[in-house]
Amino acid sequence: MTRKKIAIVTGASSGMGRECVIQLADRFSGLEEIWVIARRKERLKDLQKEVPVPLKILESDLLDPASLAVLEHDLSLEKPDVKILVNGAGFGKIGKTEELSLQEELGMVDLNCRALTGVTRLVLPYMTKNSRILQFASAAAFLPQPGFAIYAATKSFVLSYSRALSMELKSKQIYVTAVCPGPVKTEFFDIAETVGESVAEDGSVCAVKRTIPLYKRLVMADPKKVVKQAIRDSMLGRQVSVYGFLMKAFWILTKLCPHNVILSALFHA
Repeated sequence: MTRKKIAIVTGASSGMGRECVIQLADRFSGLEEIWVIARRKERLKDLQKEVPVPLKILESDLLDPASLAVLEHDLSLEKPDVKILVNGAGFGKIGKTEELSLQEELGMVDLNCRALTGVTRLVLPYMTKNSRILQFASAAAFLPQPGFAIYAATKSFVLSYSRALSMELKSKQIYVTAVCPGPVKTEFFDIAETVGESVAEDGSVCAVKRTIPLYKRLVMADPKKVVKQAIRDSMLGRQVSVYGFLMKAFWILTKLCPHNVILSALFHA
């Protein structure tokens, strides 16, 4: 019995996850189905109207540990040949540690690290020679970021994990690419830039405005271009995909220059 060739995309209802579905459906005629995983079912239904490949909609919140059991069940039932896995689900919250809620901080760790690891581990047994894994990290992985500390740390995890996994799977000819863009024009910053509250030492509650630095706004990239390069780099077997001259220069800078020097210049801590 021939196994159905599929792609699996998490975070498929918006942002770069959604863009990955569109571009994969357009570029890879051999895909018979794309499994799309996200919380917003209606958006996934709307996405089905925009692509020529059938979508299997898995309405799921990956922050819920039970969601992995659902994916595991569907994989064991259908036993597909997963040619492409895209871990696009993730979120970030801007703010100092004492400004963020515990739920927000642990949520970033759970979704960006735990869920990504869980999905990868469950899907791997169904991947064959010349399959691809795209793990969405961030240029934030290159350098600690005060005011964005938890998010940057989770993306450092994704980058390190992906590069190690790439070496482990090399003999099986399964290729892993960590996608590390800088700021991208998506809904991500609508979530990251929220107004929260902090409690002062005297017990009073103060409003906290969280905004991204101006230099990040000035270098925001087009998600279509970021995804296009990510897919190209994946097909070339590259371990890391960094979009744009400025982000590539930043990556090199973080390798050559002590991080304390860069942090002092950027954040004036």
